[in-house]
Amino acid sequence: MARRGWHILREPGALTLARHLPVRLDLCARAGFPAARKGRLAQQIRQDMWRALQDLRGFSPVVRVEEAKTGLTVTAGGRAAQPFPRARAEARIAALLASPAHRARWLAHARLPGDA
Repeated sequence: MARRGWHILREPGALTLARHLPVRLDLCARAGFPAARKGRLAQQIRQDMWRALQDLRGFSPVVRVEEAKTGLTVTAGGRAAQPFPRARAEARIAALLASPAHRARWLAHARLPGDA
């Protein structure tokens, strides 16, 4: 276990932040991001995703950030107690990942050293 009960799995070109192992994605959404610090970006997304889905019974967030040709690909989601409204929950995650205000705040926090 890493920081405060969260597992941080580092692989070449990728980082996964999860509460429980093994990592399980019962629901997820993906989005592209410009280059940034993977760990900081994952942590910010995890916090806001938890706030958005805290009413989902048994929800445990997972965020995976992978390097891509044009920046980063983020897969956000997690595990949830069955049954749950998958389509509605995935739509909420997708809307969160697409939110200009959230993206600006996350990227400001995860700025790479030397970025202006």
